[in-house]
Amino acid sequence: MQQKDIKAILEKVQSGNYTPEDEAAAKYWLHQLNQKEPITFTESDLDEISQDMWLHIHEKQQQIHKVKRLWPRIAAAASILLFVSISGYFIWHKNTIAPTMVIAKNDIPPGHSQATLTLANGQKILLTKGLYRNLTQGATAIKINNGITYTTGLKDDVGPISFNTLSTTNGEQSPYPLILPDGSKVWLNAQSSITFPTKFNGKERIVKITGEALFEVSHNAKQPFKVQTQKQTIEDIGTIFNVNAYADEPATKTTLVAGKVKVNDMLLEPGQQTDGNHIKTVNTKRYTAWKSGDFYFEDDSIQTVMRQLSRWYNIEISYKGNIPTDGFNAQISRSKNISAILHILENTKGVHFKIEGRRITVIE
Repeated sequence: MQQKDIKAILEKVQSGNYTPEDEAAAKYWLHQLNQKEPITFTESDLDEISQDMWLHIHEKQQQIHKVKRLWPRIAAAASILLFVSISGYFIWHKNTIAPTMVIAKNDIPPGHSQATLTLANGQKILLTKGLYRNLTQGATAIKINNGITYTTGLKDDVGPISFNTLSTTNGEQSPYPLILPDGSKVWLNAQSSITFPTKFNGKERIVKITGEALFEVSHNAKQPFKVQTQKQTIEDIGTIFNVNAYADEPATKTTLVAGKVKVNDMLLEPGQQTDGNHIKTVNTKRYTAWKSGDFYFEDDSIQTVMRQLSRWYNIEISYKGNIPTDGFNAQISRSKNISAILHILENTKGVHFKIEGRRITVIE
């Protein structure tokens, strides 16, 4: 972004001749400041603010250092607009409306990094960042330390195979990967689970999941790795792939990031997705952004969007009136409170929200 572009944004906000994206960003962040009086910019103010903002971007600092002699709310507004410009807030839509702000008396915080490991004997271990623990199950060692690592003992061990389950509830995401006995890695999204053996001694390596998981599989042609869901069986052929198998979604979707997988006897190439019946090319980032801490909406219906929010924020969703059918497009951090997410969605299309406790009503 050039210095002149930053100044242009500020000038447009001052003059009132700005785009829906400018309006949405400015109104939301100014609303967060609870400011009631209008903010005006003089030409000298614009010059000084834009120079300081450019230095901020160039030096990658955390706050504007050189804004001087300005009304404090002008400096705050400049900081906010700068944040919007560099934080990845990009929202686009064909139609525009005058945004209506969501007012939340009791805001809802985002989910957090936590999961539960259930051992074969029923013992449950709450997994959080910073937890360190060593366990054993038969000939298998389990180490919890920035990962849940299973290490199999003797290869000729013929003892009984135990099954463990790693699970998350609404508002949770696994804080670190599960590393299976073969070295394969698994990450769990909210309201998900994976059930797996503590050792892979058979002809196949089989795990079962519900919800959503991202797999990075260690390939072994002599011992195929298979993921079973209620509607699909996915066989690894050396790969990274995402499986979305939530019960409330219309279909189970397997998205291949790298390598190859076979789903219900259909072979996928990188960048392809299948619902078990058809194959199509997709933007894989849309389906793996959750692991990096983002929501990624690409022409998604409001119902699809709200299903994702309901799992991460542990909320109930209801609808009132004629809800728009147009798609939503945005990439938004999952670290924000629910009101911030709803503000962004509200400013893209004619849809509004009401927060009542842990219930969100989508309003025409």
